[in-house]
Amino acid sequence: MGNVFRFKQFEVDQEGCAMRINTDGVLLAAIAAHVKPSRILDIGTGTGVIALMMAQRFPTALIDAVEIDGSAALAAAGNFRSSPFADRVSAFQTDIAAYEPENRYDLIISNPPFFVNDLKNPESRKSLARHAAEDFFETLVLKAATLLSEVGVLWLILPVKSADQVVSIGKTAGLVLHKEVSICSDVTKPVIRKVIALGRTTRAAEEERLYIYEAEGVYTHAYKELLKDFFLAF
Repeated sequence: MGNVFRFKQFEVDQEGCAMRINTDGVLLAAIAAHVKPSRILDIGTGTGVIALMMAQRFPTALIDAVEIDGSAALAAAGNFRSSPFADRVSAFQTDIAAYEPENRYDLIISNPPFFVNDLKNPESRKSLARHAAEDFFETLVLKAATLLSEVGVLWLILPVKSADQVVSIGKTAGLVLHKEVSICSDVTKPVIRKVIALGRTTRAAEEERLYIYEAEGVYTHAYKELLKDFFLAF
């Protein structure tokens, strides 16, 4: 049972998943916002944790989750079936580039591979989950643009350099920056991640900063508030 991660309303079995539950994914799922999305897409769902958090946050939404890795897709499907949201969350094993759903999505969310052109991990499945080819972000953003509804918003968590690159790619796809949340470990540290939201409507971008720790091993109030509906510890 060491592979099972328990949340307040559901649990996630991570057996068979190359990439485990991490801070990036849960932060993204807690921050991503929409007025009232009817359909949500999670790209690269892995364990399914982001899709499950979205199902908890948006109780009327239907959530689809795509995953290219077969073992992870099976694990996610199992986690969906055993959750309280089983009737609203579906898993599909496919490359996002080949995914052609009938419906469009009001919210698309992804915690994508970060390490474009970085040193490749010798463990191939983990490498697939963590590394991206040169054109990966372009493929992801352009595909997401075709899948978004008119009021749809794309939410991603990325390293700073990749986030800036994705904002530029978004412009070519008719998507503009709506919100940017800069994530820092604490007030003394530089920004390590950015959560960005891209949408079709032109508007002034909101900017926020989130600190995870206020002291060593002590979470900030803002971090605990974000995750209090999910983490047993909060």
